[in-house]
Amino acid sequence: MQFLDLSKMPLRTLFGCKAHVVHSERMTFVHWRYEAGDVIREHAHPHEQVATMIEGELDLTVGGETRRLAPGSVAIVPPNAPHSARAVTPCYVIDAFCPVREDYR
Repeated sequence: MQFLDLSKMPLRTLFGCKAHVVHSERMTFVHWRYEAGDVIREHAHPHEQVATMIEGELDLTVGGETRRLAPGSVAIVPPNAPHSARAVTPCYVIDAFCPVREDYR
């Protein structure tokens, strides 16, 4: 068993945005801290992604459809689906990826 303290981990920059990245044996979790106006450009990857909004508002576009996410919203992004995001306000979002994002190690 492993226990981590995000407050003691360095923030990384991914896609120009700040995040803590945690890896388990089979999954990757990214704890995003977006500033208002931050943009994640359109991209796709072979991982299934589950985005959970904790704080703020985020416009998420998946396959050309945009939805505004708020606290409590959960979005499931299928593998290989083109998607992008724009932070409307400062946000805290947790993304879970399966399988592990080796490119984030």
